[in-house]
Amino acid sequence: VQGSGKSLAAKAVAGSWNTPLLRLDMAALYNKYIGETEKNLRRCLRQAEQMAPCILWLDEVEKGIASTSDDESSGTSRRILGTLLTWLAERKSAVFLVLTANDIHRLPAELLRKGRLDEIFFVDLPSASVREHIFRLHLQRRNYNAGHFDLKLLAARSKDFSGAEIEQAVVAAIHIARARGLPVTTEHLLEELGCTRPLAVTMAEQVDALRQWAQGRTAIA
Repeated sequence: VQGSGKSLAAKAVAGSWNTPLLRLDMAALYNKYIGETEKNLRRCLRQAEQMAPCILWLDEVEKGIASTSDDESSGTSRRILGTLLTWLAERKSAVFLVLTANDIHRLPAELLRKGRLDEIFFVDLPSASVREHIFRLHLQRRNYNAGHFDLKLLAARSKDFSGAEIEQAVVAAIHIARARGLPVTTEHLLEELGCTRPLAVTMAEQVDALRQWAQGRTAIA
């Protein structure tokens, strides 16, 4: 689910392994000239191999290899996929690959099979205990004493909120309090939560469909 920490998971892997993290924006590979897009990918992969051991993070991978209705874009996407699959099969260097995607339905089956990727993880919305921890984290990052806030109440009122949406609620509540010349309180946070409609509500059908697809097909993170 968007905003639930897929990118943070890639960074956490690099941090826990004490290994360099290289981020590759798949959408940035594209060039209007024929053949240049594939050349850009091959150049990036060579650079990753030169920095091995490292973690290569392909961010929003579906934007780079998903086919589109446009014939030229679709052909480029297929060539990009072929280049990536060949590299996955033949590479000898210690480059660990992490892919993040918001729409896994757009990814081709040949990329997702075992042997190409070791595991597929589904990152769902945070539970109440995790939401409480997220509130504590973002308050402390902004030099607020989390002990002065009712974190359990905030966690209960933020059901269906992603981590990113919780962070923005904290930021907005701080702005509201400052505009009123008041110290930030639990009430300001509750006010902002009440005014926010999380993605799981506004796009409920898509989120539910993604959860149903992930059941039995992925490892639940």
